[in-house]
Amino acid sequence: MRKQIAAANWKMNCTFQQGEKLLDDILGAEIGLSAHRFAVFAVPYPYLLMTRSELEEEQNYYAAAQNCHHKKAGAFTGEVSAEMLHSMNINYCVVGHSERREFNAETNAMLADKVNLCLENHITPIFCCGEPLAIREAGTQNDYVATQLKESLFHLPGVTIKNIVIAYEPIWAIGTGKTASTEQAQEIHHYLRSVIAAQYGEAIANEIPILYGGSVKANNAKELFSCPDVDGGLVGGASLVAADFIEIIKALK
Repeated sequence: MRKQIAAANWKMNCTFQQGEKLLDDILGAEIGLSAHRFAVFAVPYPYLLMTRSELEEEQNYYAAAQNCHHKKAGAFTGEVSAEMLHSMNINYCVVGHSERREFNAETNAMLADKVNLCLENHITPIFCCGEPLAIREAGTQNDYVATQLKESLFHLPGVTIKNIVIAYEPIWAIGTGKTASTEQAQEIHHYLRSVIAAQYGEAIANEIPILYGGSVKANNAKELFSCPDVDGGLVGGASLVAADFIEIIKALK
């Protein structure tokens, strides 16, 4: 079975102490993860070492950065490089979240550079793609997300792209309380996998986890994750509530 991943994205939330307690509460549930099931916590930079330390004795629990810079190093005050993350033994990094695309003007070409740097530093990119409401309403979401994949990932050889995790974000469903129906989620996830298959073949496409990232909650996770092409979720608000994220982890196939 493909990797099934519950990925928490804390965004810019929680004090250090609140973050510690949140992790303690989640780990206190003692959810044993089988070989193909993973829990990943994308926390603010100042909390990475604390999170890694909290998780290091746990099976298949990992810390993730929420971003990295698209240059290897240099005069970029306030930025963090993939090499720095690797030096801290961070295994995952979110790349191209819709908020960074919108508020930080991140382009598909820039994200291709980030993906390269993550992979060079043995970090698994969680690559985000997805369409805004206007694109969904126009019915052109397939072309939109296919372009995101092609321009940011399809320069990679097949042996390398297998190390990517993709997170589909219906931007119109993030923080709005709206959620794609299970049918909509499965349809677009299946389409994304078909685009990868057309480029790399079905065997490789079937190895890549594709997470759903639009208002995943404790009460809809099991239904969403039951879709054959939905391999878990990239979870925002619900990941900040221990009881909710515990149920989301348990909902993994």
